[in-house]
Amino acid sequence: MAETTVVHLLRHGEVHNPQGILYGRLPGYHLSETGHLMAETVAKALADRDIVRVYSSPLERAQETAAPVAGKLGLEIALDDRLIEAGNVLEGRKIANLVRSPRNFRHFWHPGRPSWGEPYVQVVARMRAMVDSARVESRGHEAVLVSHQLPIWMIRMAAEGRRLWHDPRRRQCALASLTTFSFEGDRLVSVGYSEPAAALVKSGPTVPGA
Repeated sequence: MAETTVVHLLRHGEVHNPQGILYGRLPGYHLSETGHLMAETVAKALADRDIVRVYSSPLERAQETAAPVAGKLGLEIALDDRLIEAGNVLEGRKIANLVRSPRNFRHFWHPGRPSWGEPYVQVVARMRAMVDSARVESRGHEAVLVSHQLPIWMIRMAAEGRRLWHDPRRRQCALASLTTFSFEGDRLVSVGYSEPAAALVKSGPTVPGA
């Protein structure tokens, strides 16, 4: 029988962002108090899994989410740029003003690409390469990859053979959620989804670029 390998894609926890900024790849955005609780909750949920590798986006919020997971398992965190948030020319602006501001209209001409940021196909390519690397390096065991909402949603859409263009409000990728790829040998056999920290997630609209 082929070896079973499991790759968990973990979205980071809640970020302290009182001004409602689309922070994207900007430095200096850290987990909120609730975000740290989310990370601890996920770490407890994964503590008994056969995880042998923990990887993280280099952004602070991702590293802070990865830290308790790696700590519980006695593992080092490997930073990898392939897990970083999608590039976005609108980062640094208030989310509430993104669509209403006329100066942003020129960025919205092609939502299927998208024209305001890193192309979806490019996001998929780097995330697929990262998942493949983790699968090979963790063969027969499990790995955790801490990333961001859009990159995780993109690789899931691609894995399930769905179109990449989508409504951001309909992404199934809550804060501190796990999107889990299971492989038999090199073949993807299932995609699962769970929310270990669901009780800590506040209700409200989806925040893009997080």
